[in-house]
Amino acid sequence: MLKIRTLDSLNIMVAWMHVATVNITVGSHVWAEDPDESWIDGVVSKITGKDVEINTSNGKKITEKLSKIYPKDMEAPPGGVDDMTKLSYLHEPGVLQNLRTRYELNEIYGAPFGELSPHVFAVADVAYRAMVNEGKSNSILVSGESGAGKTETTKMLMRYLAYLGGRVATEGRTVEQQVLESNPVLEAFGNAKTVRNNNSSRFGKFVEIQFDKHGRISGAAIRTYLLERSRVCQVSDPERNYHCFYLLCAAPQEEVEKYKLGSPKNYHYLNQSKCYELVGVSDAQDYLETRRAMDIVGISGKEQEAIFRVVAAILHLGNIVFAKGKEVDSSVPKDDQAKFHLQTTAELLMCDAKALEDALCKRVMVTPEEVIKRSLDPRSATISRDGLAKTVYSRLFDWLVDKINNSIGQDPNSKFLIGVLDIYGFESFKSNSFEQFCINFTNEKLQQHFNQHVFKMEQEEYTKEKINWSYIEFVDNQDVLDLIEKKPGGIIALLDEACMFPKSTHETFANKLYQTFKNHKRFIKPKLSRTDFTIAHYAGDVPYQSDQFLDKNKDYVVPEHQDLLSASKCSFVSGLFPPLPEETSKSSKFSSIGSRFKLQLQSLMETLNSTEPHYIRCVKPNNKLKPAIFENINVMQQLRCGGVLEAIRISMAGYPTRRPFFEFINRFGILLPEALEGKLQLKTNGNTFLLDFIRITKVFLRAGQMAELDAKRAELLNAAAKIIQGRICTHISRKRFLAIRTASVDLQSICRGRLASKVYGNKRSQAAALKIQKNARRYQSRQAYKKLHVSVLVIQTGMRAMAARKELRSRNLNKAATLVQAQWRCRRAAVYYKKLKRGCIVTQTRWRGRVARRELRKLKMAARETGALKEAKDKLEKNVEELTWRLQLEKRLRTDLEEAKAQEVAKLQSQLQEMQRTIDETNELLEKERESAKKSIEEAHAVVQEKEVLVEDTGKIESLTEELEILKATLDSEKKRAEDAEAKYHELKVLEEKLANIESENRVLRQQAVSMTPNKFLSGRSRSVLQDLHSGSINQREPSEVEEKPQKYLNEKQQENQELLIRCIAQHLGFAGNRPVAACIIYKCLLQWRSFEVERTSVFDRIIQTIGNAIETQDNNEVLAYWLSNASTLLLLLQRTLKASGAAGMTPQRRRSSSATLFGRMTQSFRGAPQGVNIALINGGITSGVDTLRQVEAKYPALLFKQQLTAYVEKIYGMIRDNLKKEISPLLGLCIQAPRTSRASLVKGASRSVANSAGQQALIAHWQGIVKSLGKFLNTLKENHVPPFLVRKVFTQIFSFINVQLFNSLLLRRECCSFSNGEYVKAGLAELEHWCYDATMSTQVWLGMSSSIYGRPLVIHQKSKKTLDEISHDLCPVLSIQQLYRISTMYWDDKYGTHSVSPDVIANMRVLMTEDSNNAVSNSFLLDDDSSIPFSVDDLSKSMEQIDIADIEPPPLIRENIGFSFLLPRSD
Repeated sequence: MLKIRTLDSLNIMVAWMHVATVNITVGSHVWAEDPDESWIDGVVSKITGKDVEINTSNGKKITEKLSKIYPKDMEAPPGGVDDMTKLSYLHEPGVLQNLRTRYELNEIYGAPFGELSPHVFAVADVAYRAMVNEGKSNSILVSGESGAGKTETTKMLMRYLAYLGGRVATEGRTVEQQVLESNPVLEAFGNAKTVRNNNSSRFGKFVEIQFDKHGRISGAAIRTYLLERSRVCQVSDPERNYHCFYLLCAAPQEEVEKYKLGSPKNYHYLNQSKCYELVGVSDAQDYLETRRAMDIVGISGKEQEAIFRVVAAILHLGNIVFAKGKEVDSSVPKDDQAKFHLQTTAELLMCDAKALEDALCKRVMVTPEEVIKRSLDPRSATISRDGLAKTVYSRLFDWLVDKINNSIGQDPNSKFLIGVLDIYGFESFKSNSFEQFCINFTNEKLQQHFNQHVFKMEQEEYTKEKINWSYIEFVDNQDVLDLIEKKPGGIIALLDEACMFPKSTHETFANKLYQTFKNHKRFIKPKLSRTDFTIAHYAGDVPYQSDQFLDKNKDYVVPEHQDLLSASKCSFVSGLFPPLPEETSKSSKFSSIGSRFKLQLQSLMETLNSTEPHYIRCVKPNNKLKPAIFENINVMQQLRCGGVLEAIRISMAGYPTRRPFFEFINRFGILLPEALEGKLQLKTNGNTFLLDFIRITKVFLRAGQMAELDAKRAELLNAAAKIIQGRICTHISRKRFLAIRTASVDLQSICRGRLASKVYGNKRSQAAALKIQKNARRYQSRQAYKKLHVSVLVIQTGMRAMAARKELRSRNLNKAATLVQAQWRCRRAAVYYKKLKRGCIVTQTRWRGRVARRELRKLKMAARETGALKEAKDKLEKNVEELTWRLQLEKRLRTDLEEAKAQEVAKLQSQLQEMQRTIDETNELLEKERESAKKSIEEAHAVVQEKEVLVEDTGKIESLTEELEILKATLDSEKKRAEDAEAKYHELKVLEEKLANIESENRVLRQQAVSMTPNKFLSGRSRSVLQDLHSGSINQREPSEVEEKPQKYLNEKQQENQELLIRCIAQHLGFAGNRPVAACIIYKCLLQWRSFEVERTSVFDRIIQTIGNAIETQDNNEVLAYWLSNASTLLLLLQRTLKASGAAGMTPQRRRSSSATLFGRMTQSFRGAPQGVNIALINGGITSGVDTLRQVEAKYPALLFKQQLTAYVEKIYGMIRDNLKKEISPLLGLCIQAPRTSRASLVKGASRSVANSAGQQALIAHWQGIVKSLGKFLNTLKENHVPPFLVRKVFTQIFSFINVQLFNSLLLRRECCSFSNGEYVKAGLAELEHWCYDATMSTQVWLGMSSSIYGRPLVIHQKSKKTLDEISHDLCPVLSIQQLYRISTMYWDDKYGTHSVSPDVIANMRVLMTEDSNNAVSNSFLLDDDSSIPFSVDDLSKSMEQIDIADIEPPPLIRENIGFSFLLPRSD
């Protein structure tokens, strides 16, 4: 029933609407044309005939024709409408205002789907739903001018379609991802900066997304259209060439140098424009992103290198400049720079430079009779060069597109597809060439498709609502399309015809157009140009310049260029130019870009016609490329070019205004209230024309009828507003009168009351004033008295304080004066002493310098004399005499030592005899006492009480027992003294052997000193060796120092063998069983060559130098372990072989301190060389059981080599140990911090046991990391057969290092000194101990770690009940009082909450620490890491077993050499 009433009211209102004749009235809001803003709104102030006077919103008054203005919808939504067909007034200013409103509110496609409609996601969703539900392919056409956002819109469409299509992955990436990942590649090679956009696509792109029958994406393909090839050679200012050229010039330096490139300003194809860089864009970063995108797309590194080689070749090709040659109409490279670029281009394209020059400067003409080679003039050669560059770049771009399509993959069985077309918009510039002609031709095609689609939609709407639509005019642009593409008379056909004739020019082509289309309404001939022409497109007239139409339309490849590049040695370049089939080469060589583009466009239109189209028009708000700027004229031009206004015109031809019934009634129901109440019934008077406006679901109105209804509605609202205003004014006046009367009565009452109140208040004020005066006078008097009293007290206090301060000041001055005087006197005495001391030193220095200069002059004069050698000899004889005297002195000392030793031994023997005699006497007395006691017991009377006897016997036995104990103690002490005497006797024996050793080596060194000259040997060899050892760079000496010295006992053959040996041991020779091959080979060679017995040789220095060079890399534990094994083995062989003049003996162990390094001690021992060589190191102990090695008499070079080898063993050992410390130090830090982390997790709410378990597992993980490092290190040492003795020493010091680090961490941080931390450390040490036992380590290695000194004091229970004696002697005997005190004061129990030791124990510790401080003992509670070398040569010799070197196989390098035949093992 409601629907019938609504329909009746609508018919009546529509009937009334046709009666109204008023459309625009005074006061109406209208739109008028404006040259600056396109359209401007205003209010009609006066209507005169057909002219209207309007007050615009910018404060101006204009006069406009009534037919040229449009009404403004004042009830439009403030945010605009999302569907412009819902606009009340569908005209140009209404559409423009709606777009501006939505732009100012940011109502564009940038918001996510669901928050805004219409949206690109909504368009994609409609296309996908239609494809799935209706089973028909769809297409989405995205168009707009450059910079309007077409590419970004395409990306959003792809992303949404991939989401709906289920994201089918292809090799780990979705098809949408692969298409988007191809964008950086295509943009780098197909985009460039133009006047309107910094990243303008200079090609069209159509992306086909293929779906299977379930609606899932199964494949995709990218098709490109009309790449702007001419941009490669011609760029106008301020535009840029394609991005890839600038990206390659900004590549990393090694890439730029490889392609011989430089700044873009140096290349002709780039410097035609002064724009080289883009604001806010980094070409170097974009180059790296492009390379990454190529990797993702599937372009291999080799192909990428070939691609950029081609790009660089194009840049070099553009710099080839031609000049006139010697022959007529010939050309050659202009200068050396042109020849350089020609050669570089040939190298990059991998072709012959001469062939490239011929291909650019010459043409081959084939006739039936002969082959003619014709030269080109410089201009033609330049055109040939540019043609080659454009062809190569075009082929490269096509290859990239094919590569991307192959990477994405296509589905041949696809049922449906959704195509996304990203195409350039309508273009009209000041200068329009062949590219703009093709672009506008494309837009004409798409506009025809769009118009047909819009007309079809209108037709469906009218058919649905049963409206007769046959009278609507549909404007078709088929005549423009026929003008361009019709055969044989179209512009493209005429252009192809002109290109086929060699002598055709752009003038002849333009004249042909003028003659053919002189009567065509869409073709316009300009009056001031002979080669330009204008085409009236749907979006406006566009003038074209035909200067370059012919060159840009040609698409054939010059045969010379084809032959040159197809023969390239680069497979990539030859693949771009495959050889042409014979039938193709014999046919016509001409190919037209226009014709090919027309075929591509025809294929595209067939695809679009077979799909359901959807349109997205991208509009750029301004040309300044800045936000929040809306240019009306620019937007209107884009709407006109995009066909939006044409669609509006089609809509305006029918019923542009369409409103649902309820909206129409809500807006215009006030014009006919009876219709709303349902009292007026519809009269069927047979007027069918009125019923045409009311259809099934909507009311359809023609253009202008909505304005008439609004005008009548405005009049009715104005009349009602006046009535309402009158009633409101009357009500307000009546209300104001009543309020004034009530206020006057209230004011009179208030005034009378106020007057009475004033009188009463005056009386109260007088009484109160009297009382206040009385109290104020009393208060003032009291205050004056108090103030006087306080002042007196303050004055007295100040005077007394002043006197006291004066006295104190006087005392302080006296004290300070005394102190100043004392300091000054002390200072004066110190200054005087320093001056005196400095003067003495200066005097002594000058005097000594003077004496030294005198001595120097004497020495110089003596050196000039002929008797200098005799003096040197006399001096050497004096040295020999001095050595003889020293030897005699040593003999005397030895004799005295032997006498003292004999006296000491006799004394000790006498003491021992006396002790033995005392013991015997004591035993005899003891026996006598026992017998007497026994007899006394037997003779005792039986009556004697048992108790008394027991008491007497017990006392006697106790006394005897005590006496016996004393005797036993005396006996033990005497035995101990006897053992000490024996030990001293043994030490005396050792000293005797050492003395014999020293004497023998002194004889050797004395012989060396006598035989050698003082200037050459001592200053040349020993001094350099000692200086090198002292500086720690013994391995840095140049071989020339050794080779410059003539070898006295070596011939040339031996020098060659030595050289071969050095080259051999420089290699890694490995091991024979557990024996290092290099050490055995060196030892056998030195022994065979008798190098130990010669006085001068260089082989030792070269071996030491080889070892030094090998261990330069201190971080490689493999190399260090290899050379430690070889050096220690060689040292052992030398220790057991060398002897000094037949003396043999055991050397005492050297005790090292961590403060002195090995090389420092060697320097000290070498300073007196050759007389002061450290004999303890030279002679080394020779243990029993190794007599099979031949003992040789060692000379000074051999002894020095042994010391150097000992130094390198210790140095390599220290390097290996320090490397392991560096590796485990970070892990130790994690072990120390891990318990703190686990306690932090305890606060989170987990139970104590679970938290402790998790923390312990985390700690054990760090300890296991240490164990893993130790295991790896142990395996390295074992693989290189390092002596077990050295392995144990290394791990002993490493465990000591762990000991020190953990203990110091406990004492330095209170959070670590806790009960749970003690348990954690104890657990970690147990893990380490378990590894030691599993790794078959000696228990001595675990010394100091198995009985941990940290875990014990922290995990002791009932600490408060322990005494200081129990703690220091029983529980923690290895800790000092300072360490125990530090742990006791820092300890806290985070697990059980128990207390530390008792306060009495703390006090006792403090007392002991005070006593220690008084005794000048160090109060440091921290441990120091021992970095000394914990072994000597004797220790190493004793620990290593005898080595059998007889069956060692020589390495291949020296096996075949006859000079090393002695190394071959001898068969029985």
